[in-house]
Amino acid sequence: MPPRLLLLLLFTLLGFAVMGYHPGLEDDGIYLAAVKANLNPALFPHSAEFFRLQTQATVFDGAMAFFVTSTHMPVAWAELFWQFVSLLAILWACHSIARQLFPEARAQWAGVAMVAAMFTLPVSGTALFLADQHLHPRNIATALILLAVARLLARKLGHALLLLAAAFFMHPLMAAMGISFCFFLKLAQWDSLRAWVRQRGTRSIAAWGDETAALIPIGWVLEPASPTWLQALNTRTYYYLYQWKWYEWLGALAPLFLFWLLWRLAAKRNERPLARFALAVFIYGVFQQCVAMIVLAPPAWVRLTPLQPMRYLQLVYVCMTLMAGCLLGKYLLKSGVWRWTVYLLVLNGGMLAYQLAAFSGSPHLELPWQRPSNPWLQAFAWIRTHTPANAYFALDPYYLRAPGEDYHGFRALAERDQVADMVKDASVVTQIPELGPAWARQVAAEQDWPHFQLADFERLKSQFGVSWVLVAYPQPTGLSCAWHNQSLAVCPIP
Repeated sequence: MPPRLLLLLLFTLLGFAVMGYHPGLEDDGIYLAAVKANLNPALFPHSAEFFRLQTQATVFDGAMAFFVTSTHMPVAWAELFWQFVSLLAILWACHSIARQLFPEARAQWAGVAMVAAMFTLPVSGTALFLADQHLHPRNIATALILLAVARLLARKLGHALLLLAAAFFMHPLMAAMGISFCFFLKLAQWDSLRAWVRQRGTRSIAAWGDETAALIPIGWVLEPASPTWLQALNTRTYYYLYQWKWYEWLGALAPLFLFWLLWRLAAKRNERPLARFALAVFIYGVFQQCVAMIVLAPPAWVRLTPLQPMRYLQLVYVCMTLMAGCLLGKYLLKSGVWRWTVYLLVLNGGMLAYQLAAFSGSPHLELPWQRPSNPWLQAFAWIRTHTPANAYFALDPYYLRAPGEDYHGFRALAERDQVADMVKDASVVTQIPELGPAWARQVAAEQDWPHFQLADFERLKSQFGVSWVLVAYPQPTGLSCAWHNQSLAVCPIP
């Protein structure tokens, strides 16, 4: 095995072990449910719209279902396999970028080590990480975008365009950010652009952002927003840029200043590839920041809020993490064994502790061969194997936030329908406004869930056709339950 691939595999394993693995978590509750629905159309006869409509813009679920069908690999193993491949591809791309910006091998590998350790570094104000702890089309798109950046640095424009096209089919929004960055990277390779930036500064870039935002077709934007859509939107405070805290603004603007500084220093040292790359990140960031501030400012443009233009920061943070590691390797770590040891221990130990604290109710690595120890996952596993495929469940609309639940999605892991929840389904409604009325009716019917009695469950059955409930154990009087553990009970509604 080539030494480069061996080292990348080792760093991927280390990064995977540090970040953890949690299938069905957060957005994977949407995408994993869509994959399973493709494989078994009998699933989700009542609530498939809460994931199908959002996944229409990506080929991810169809591609995963095709892979599972073609290889006969179980879904859980296929998800694990592609998660590892995605992380490996991200690190491969980072190393390829670093090789073209830094001649020193120690700088290149220090950058890769930094990204691997920081996979779960939060991106300021956006509810994103550099990479997710589960398979997400964003992980695959990030790898494709970074590979495109590496090919563009190597002056292989055709390769870069193909990779960006693949990223677009996987995750259109993140691919749009990648296309924007690659556009500015290509411009930064022209000497005339660098001279223009020195002459006119960032004000011209900001004006360009104003003009570009003005080109956005605004007919549909000015349509009135429905009350149910606004109710769902208001559950996502991080969508609203002008409600960010000061430290979130700092986390957005400080990286841009650091890349401006890196550009000037690299240019003075005649490190041309590094200077061009830093300039590209800086201009991309300033441009996208201006667009975000313009788009998210007018109340009349609230329909644009779910586009989350501040998610451009995810790519900036990947580049910042890579450059920080490379510079540390070049100027501080050098060839010192003890320095490298401390570097790796501090990075990986700190991030591991953060992840263990964030998911204290679940195993750090939820691998396919393990039996679930989390009470919620035990309940989901029993439901998956002991209830009819067309069973329709009701459960606490805030169950994702319950202590120890750790944001694992019911549909994806129990493989059964559920009445809409207030946490993740609200996010889907922000993207698909027509789901608003149905979502609002269902979550309203579940309010005050902790105090529900038999009559309330019978009302849900009459109103929505719900046939089963997942409730706290011991269950309310009148319910005869088929299964329970120390925390939860699964019960048919009489």
